[in-house]
Amino acid sequence: MIIAALNEHPEDTRVAITPNAVKHYSKLGLQVLCEKGAGLASGFHDEDYQQAGASIIADRAALLAQTDILLSVNEPKADNLTKLPAQALIITHADNDPDGALIAWCQKHKIKLFSMNLIPRTSRAQSMDSLSSQANLAGYRAVLEGVNHFNRAVPMMMTAAGMIHPAKILILGAGVAGLQAIATAKRLGAVVYAFDVRRAAKEQVESLGAEFIEVSDTQDNETSGGYAREMSDEYKAKQAELIQQYAQLADIVICTALIPGRPAPVLITKETVDLMKKGSVLIDLATSRGGNCELSKRDKVVKHHDVTLVGFSNMAGLVPATASELYSGNLVNLMRLLVPEAGKLTLNPDDDIIKQAMLCADGQYLPFQTAKEV
Repeated sequence: MIIAALNEHPEDTRVAITPNAVKHYSKLGLQVLCEKGAGLASGFHDEDYQQAGASIIADRAALLAQTDILLSVNEPKADNLTKLPAQALIITHADNDPDGALIAWCQKHKIKLFSMNLIPRTSRAQSMDSLSSQANLAGYRAVLEGVNHFNRAVPMMMTAAGMIHPAKILILGAGVAGLQAIATAKRLGAVVYAFDVRRAAKEQVESLGAEFIEVSDTQDNETSGGYAREMSDEYKAKQAELIQQYAQLADIVICTALIPGRPAPVLITKETVDLMKKGSVLIDLATSRGGNCELSKRDKVVKHHDVTLVGFSNMAGLVPATASELYSGNLVNLMRLLVPEAGKLTLNPDDDIIKQAMLCADGQYLPFQTAKEV
């Protein structure tokens, strides 16, 4: 059985299979093919793959024609998959969108589709949770990006020339990306404030040394699945007022509210940006879904009244080697579930991970959940 990865550059700097992962797939009885140059943008050379036991194929069509399992970082375009044989399996970050082009193509050509976006948030699936591994890096890199665009030092410094006050950083959202952003900002010496609608986040935020800000100390907006539920209009109004108050104090604001498959909530309005400090910086990790800030632009750095708005949609891709290593590790752990016997793919329909993340099989659309509470 053949497992393969494509060269996704220039759309992405990451790769789904690293040389280290090749060795693990060989132990599972899988033969590994990689498109020529697949890992170059992440710092992995074709020779590294060959030494690990993979074969390098320059012709994409020839590679796909042999592939049983195709691994991808991003949802591949159907036009690039025309030689993939029926009953092959694609594993990628696919949206659960019944009208999506990839889902329609997989149904038509009887291709199996497994979405890494839908891996359940359970202890058993934790090692396969690529959204968390990539969000972790995104939160880390977001702080570095904010500091890079901020024209001042971050930590407090006592010098002979005078005292430098620490920068104030506001983190909106205390999920995986937000918590890593808090930890990184604290390591750099910033004063950190963090907001989340879930009261459960308070303890985590404070354990990292940040000040937790909240609309209400009694209302909990968390669902049983650990997501933030839809808030009332009254709550949203108070939330906007609170965020605006702290955004005016902040030197750097980092927005992390990104929900796979759904539009990002708008947390920072134009009015709020107008009130922010001159020279302050806003990092928006949600521009791939419309953005948490009304004024941020996907994959662009723009200025509004001396406020710098950074809208890089693939922040983890700015740390490509580490991001690829983590993602390929997630996939290796998943493949250990899907290939319990050497060289034999087994898709157990009763397994909770497979049930939730499998989108297409045998020409059928099989969404376990068409909508989640968020």
